[in-house]
Amino acid sequence: MPIAVIQTDITTLQVDAIVNAANEAMLGGGGVDGAIHRAAGPGLLDACRAVPEVRPGVRCPTGQARITPGFNLRANWVIHAVGPVWRGGTHDEPKLLAACHQHALEIARQHAIDSIAFPAISCGVYGYPRDAAAGVVMSVLADEQHRTRTPRRIVLCAFDRGMEDAWRRAAARLHVAIAS
Repeated sequence: MPIAVIQTDITTLQVDAIVNAANEAMLGGGGVDGAIHRAAGPGLLDACRAVPEVRPGVRCPTGQARITPGFNLRANWVIHAVGPVWRGGTHDEPKLLAACHQHALEIARQHAIDSIAFPAISCGVYGYPRDAAAGVVMSVLADEQHRTRTPRRIVLCAFDRGMEDAWRRAAARLHVAIAS
């Protein structure tokens, strides 16, 4: 399963599911989260509000993921994954970033999702260094390539050239196949 790395607006992709770089409340925010909520329309916010809280104000804890319909998006599903805020790398950030990607992929398998697109989770306002995040994500995806055949298509969707380059460097370093 080669991984595609592209620079585009994730909300425009024709895939079964897009992953949202969500916050724990799942009620929208800035960056990718805000763009996905705007593109999906008000039904997405209603669906997120319907996700039960696991503690006050938290529907999806850091390192986990939840799924909702895609509403007005081209994707049928949105998988909301909560990555960690970067606090210097000494507060389990790599483990939590890996976990939210692993949970998103597990949800994709449970829902027979064949194609999925990930944004650069935690690399925006959460401040995770791009190269460090790219290494974590590529390690997770390399493990997936060896373990399972689903989803069959994985897209890493960069918000800028710097993130695209970080993912490509990590793929080369870890010998992960990138689709051309």
